[in-house]
Amino acid sequence: MKTRQIPPLDETRDKKTLYFLDQSQVTMIDEALSALGDYGELRLIVEKGRLRFLVTQKSFDALKWQPGSLVNAEK
Repeated sequence: MKTRQIPPLDETRDKKTLYFLDQSQVTMIDEALSALGDYGELRLIVEKGRLRFLVTQKSFDALKWQPGSLVNAEK
C-alpha cells in the first residue's frame, strides 16, 4: 500500500499549509462538529489515503433527560 509522506513541521514551513485535507474538507469537519451539540463523536474514515467519510454520533446526557427531549433534539 502506497502512503503519502507528510513533510515534518519545522520553522521554515508555513504552519497554515494543509497537506492532507483541503479547505472544503476542513469546513465540512467544522460543520459536522457544530452539528453534534453538547455531546457527540466525529470519526474520520480514510480510504486509500484520502478522507472518504465523516461519521457522526450524537449523544445525550442521561442525567438531564426529560420526556420528549430526544424526539425534539432530532428536529
